[in-house]
Amino acid sequence: MKFFFNLKTITKNIFIFCLFYILSVVVLQNKLIAQEKLYQEPYRPQYHFSPKANWTNDPNGLVYVKGVYHLFYQYNPFGNVWGHMTWGHATSKDLLHWDHQPIAIPEEKDTMIFSGTCVYDQINSSGLGTKEKPPMVAIYTGHIKDVNQSQHVAFSIDEGKTWTKYNKNPILDLGKKDFRDPKVFWYAPKKYWVMCVNLPLEHQVQFYASTNLLNWKFLSDFGPKGDTTGVWECPDLVQIPVLNSTNKKWVLQVSMSEKMQYFMGEFNGVNFILDSNQKTILRPNAGPDYYAGITYGQLPANHLPTTIAWANNWRYAGNIPTSPWKGAMTLPRNLWAENNNGVWHLIQRPITNLNSLRKKLAYQKIATEAKDETISLESIGINADVYECNFELSSASKEKVGISVLNDKFRGVEIGYEPSLKQVFINRTKTNSFSEKEFADIRYFTAPINTATDKIKFKVFVDNSIIEVFVNDGESVFTVQAFPVHSDKNIKILNTTTQGSVKNLQIYLLQSIW
Repeated sequence: MKFFFNLKTITKNIFIFCLFYILSVVVLQNKLIAQEKLYQEPYRPQYHFSPKANWTNDPNGLVYVKGVYHLFYQYNPFGNVWGHMTWGHATSKDLLHWDHQPIAIPEEKDTMIFSGTCVYDQINSSGLGTKEKPPMVAIYTGHIKDVNQSQHVAFSIDEGKTWTKYNKNPILDLGKKDFRDPKVFWYAPKKYWVMCVNLPLEHQVQFYASTNLLNWKFLSDFGPKGDTTGVWECPDLVQIPVLNSTNKKWVLQVSMSEKMQYFMGEFNGVNFILDSNQKTILRPNAGPDYYAGITYGQLPANHLPTTIAWANNWRYAGNIPTSPWKGAMTLPRNLWAENNNGVWHLIQRPITNLNSLRKKLAYQKIATEAKDETISLESIGINADVYECNFELSSASKEKVGISVLNDKFRGVEIGYEPSLKQVFINRTKTNSFSEKEFADIRYFTAPINTATDKIKFKVFVDNSIIEVFVNDGESVFTVQAFPVHSDKNIKILNTTTQGSVKNLQIYLLQSIW
């Protein structure tokens, strides 16, 4: 009986082991299947950065180190909603193809990791590394809900692979609940680091200086100026080239609630001096889904200033119909300054190596031949809303002209020119299956355009749920989200009565970065 009992027990254990093994294999297979399906979900951008899963918002700590572009970003490692703010991390060699890295700086106890900067401290001014292993230093806002926001430091001596929080945090604390989003850069003429950081409720940017990234001295403040209808966040101060010139200008950008604005001027290492001719509010983006844009730090001398923003809007960001991720980044853009009738403006263009994603020229036409012509994407070998579309419109047109993307018989996102207003526009009124009221209320967007030239040039990037439009080589820019039904796979020419109004139409199939 004893032998039989042991045999019975052994048989039972073998059965349990086999069952456990089978279940483990099934779970592993399901995980592998789930991984295989990532970046194939409905609405998932194919050439805009998004994390594998979960919530993301502001880009953080954009820095170039030894040939690698680092992208840190606000991230919730526990879910697809805002919360538990942590720094996610990705790296790239070309600003297009990204490798996901382990979480950089995690939330700890009651302190979330809000937005900030990363710098490569090559001379080890902070003493947080060594001469042989200079540290990467992240300066970020530590957020304790309803209690305090102050500036903290974390550092890495293995080029961003692992991070250690500074043991004497915070490094800058005004005892305020709202004091956030430090941008830090090296100001060579005075041989010190400069921090610009927001007092959100006061609508001010404060400037501080430090020789070691740890001890900071107040320099000056800027504001209130321009748009003060929302709290100021995510300041970014950078010197940019003047278009077609060897001169340079300084641009200060801030974000507020659901928009951004910028100020053109000069910076002397202590004060930002606004150009006296800037009388109106200037926006870097005419669309609704562009926020917290910041520029890369420590780029090579011959590298153009480059910025990335969050392609979303706080009014509805938590409710967009995407899963298992929520939130993506804009395409990287290069920046210039241009003087137009005595007022300086930003010029923004997509980075040129985006052209490397062109898989083929799927369609080309010198001029459209029929009113309301429709181009089926599937008929030209494009089976998803992942493409680039370039075309020209005449500024002498008497009627509204343009194209409609994500289009079928009744829906579409219209992009074009309204001659009666002398404005370019984008209209997502008719496209979305997403019924969120806050989203539906923000649907028609315009920007003034220089009509002195005969042609208005459009470069349109469609990436499933994100549309980015660059007009006249970056004179105006729109970033817009749209969530179409899956049958919306056409481009329609908006020729109401005029034949040939859309010219030099090119459609490129773009390949996924994943």
